[in-house]
Amino acid sequence: MSNLAREIQQQRVEQTVQEQRQIKIRKSWLTPGEKIIGVAFAGLVCFGAVHIISNQTQIYQINQDIQKVEAKINEQEKLNGDLQVQVKNLSKYERIYKEAKKMGLEINNNNVKVVPEK
Repeated sequence: MSNLAREIQQQRVEQTVQEQRQIKIRKSWLTPGEKIIGVAFAGLVCFGAVHIISNQTQIYQINQDIQKVEAKINEQEKLNGDLQVQVKNLSKYERIYKEAKKMGLEINNNNVKVVPEK
């Protein structure tokens, strides 16, 4: 009977150990308040990241627009320079004199006035 008593005692010990295992409550290392704060912080970080990225895309678009406008300005400046050269060539005295002769105009030295260039 000694073996039987030991078996019964071991069974009781096993049952108490199982009951103790079932009774144990697992405690989380974070409280519910800390979890809420963590989720809120993660949400703020995500919102900030999205906001920064959207600002960067807007800045990129504006820089592209500025570069396009600067390219148009450079083209227009080049065109203006070419037109100024053309105006200088067309306003030379020899050319004007030839055009006047074609139209039948003659120089009258009494009516000629010299205008200094700027």
